[in-house]
Amino acid sequence: MKKAARVVFIPSPGVGHLVPTIEFAKLLINHDERLWISVLVMDTTSAAYTESLASQRLQFINLPESPSKSEPAMTSLLEQQKPHVKQAVSNLISDDSAPALAAFVVDMFCTTMIDVAKDLKVPSLVFFTSGLAFLGLMLHLHTLREQDKTHFRESQTHLLIPSFANPVPPTALPSLVLDKDWDPIFLAYGAGLKKADAIIVNSFQELESRAVSSFSSHAIYPVGPMLNPNPKSHFQDDNDRDILDWLDSQPPSSVVFLCFGSKGSFGEDQVREIARALQDSGLRFLWSLRKPPPSDSSFMAMPSDYLPSDFVEILPPGFLDRTAGIGKVIGWAPQAQILAHPATGGFVSHCGWNSTLESIYFGVPIATWPLYAEQQTNAFLLVRELNMAVEIALDYRVQFMAGPNTLLSADKIQNGIRNLMDMDLDTKKRVKEMSEKSRTTSLEGGCSHSYLGRLIDYIMNQV
Repeated sequence: MKKAARVVFIPSPGVGHLVPTIEFAKLLINHDERLWISVLVMDTTSAAYTESLASQRLQFINLPESPSKSEPAMTSLLEQQKPHVKQAVSNLISDDSAPALAAFVVDMFCTTMIDVAKDLKVPSLVFFTSGLAFLGLMLHLHTLREQDKTHFRESQTHLLIPSFANPVPPTALPSLVLDKDWDPIFLAYGAGLKKADAIIVNSFQELESRAVSSFSSHAIYPVGPMLNPNPKSHFQDDNDRDILDWLDSQPPSSVVFLCFGSKGSFGEDQVREIARALQDSGLRFLWSLRKPPPSDSSFMAMPSDYLPSDFVEILPPGFLDRTAGIGKVIGWAPQAQILAHPATGGFVSHCGWNSTLESIYFGVPIATWPLYAEQQTNAFLLVRELNMAVEIALDYRVQFMAGPNTLLSADKIQNGIRNLMDMDLDTKKRVKEMSEKSRTTSLEGGCSHSYLGRLIDYIMNQV
């Protein structure tokens, strides 16, 4: 029998981590027929999506849900799941005719599962769903913190980070490292990354060459961008069709698209400022406007869609009528399809890494408006390091429980949107060139193709 290897994937709960994990799994099995992948899913809300993708060499195993009715913290959830993970993998390897277990690939927030891999005597690789520069930042800051050097929390200190060419201001750091209350999580997170045998990164060398050259003590495999290159909504419905039909009627590169990710939403004061900016700009727009979760919700609570009648209540009086000819306000957005549409000319984005990669791939310039997590770092990378984006803001931040740190004015938003749609030719050229590189890096001769081959060699050498 031809040698075969099984790789166990453990993504974090949430679609933002599941989708790139599945794209990576598909990339591996399409690249080498010796690989079999089992994805252990903790979040069964995506069951319909995962079931539609299952095949002989790509299987999904739904782990038991937490018995607690209240939503457990991520660390507690992962500890509860450890025995279930070990049992599921033991069941997989008990079949002597099945492919041999070669490695674990664990999400960047699931590094506690490395303990299970060690028990089973297989290597563990972290799947890092953010960029290379951010990975370098977190490893460097963790080393400083281990040495009790916490000057990076001082408001005026700009940091020299090996994965960045420019000094990084504290406003570009994630809350995880700035807030002392998060210190235990930050220490555990950094230690988890350093425990891995290697780190697979959803980025590509052509985009982050500076960061790639900065890694010396960690084995990295930048094999991105991992996204669906032929975007078709998995849940396409009449609403999606209506959005795409509207875009079909707009001139090429004329529409500014505003979308803030699966967790992005704003209070009514900020919504009114955005509305005023859009109206006064006179530009064509497509705005994904989501309803914030209740203020007493947990950290994991997600925005929902407004009813169409709610828009009249939260938007300025007459806004919808005055912009009816040039704009459209929607709820959830089929983002990749919109970015791929020829009418889309600019993207006001929270700078989540998936969204950043999609915008680069489809060659749509970004105006940055980061909200949380590592988005301030991504915005700094795009604007200051790569010179591929314009800013609406770089230092806007939504704190857990405390809310946003500022209210962005309509004038500031409008200025950013105008700069986006009137972007200078040099920046447009950089965006276009990087779009082309993001499409060729995974082809033969590209950097990601080369790293993927090396990664598969590493996996196959384990069996």
